[in-house]
Amino acid sequence: MQGRVTWVNGLTFLGESGSGNAVVMEGGQKNNGVRPMEMILLGVGGCASYDVVSILEKARQDVIGCHVELKGHRPDTVPAPFEKIEMEFVVRGRNIKEAQVARAVELSAEKYCSASIMLGKAGVEIVHSYRIEEI
Repeated sequence: MQGRVTWVNGLTFLGESGSGNAVVMEGGQKNNGVRPMEMILLGVGGCASYDVVSILEKARQDVIGCHVELKGHRPDTVPAPFEKIEMEFVVRGRNIKEAQVARAVELSAEKYCSASIMLGKAGVEIVHSYRIEEI
């Protein structure tokens, strides 16, 4: 995996991935882009969501939508690493089995999501929950 981050101006940077995608990052002064710590939080959410949806689809669940609500807790000090991340998965669909959602979230947390497993090994407390919205 490769990437490049290039300074644009002020505290704005362009992140380019080896896969050819780009994202604007900014330090928060002008709100021109995503803050780097927000990128980490979104990366964890994206990684885990990919797992949960993939597992539910393999289990033949009729998933219509899925998102994860993320809350990152950081101290008011410098540096301010994440101390805790809360992830609540919201799965929408028809006749979704709760046991399948619980299993998908558990497998992501314990086996598949490299991002959350890495942060957990670094001492970040990661809390997973879910809810099902039947349509």
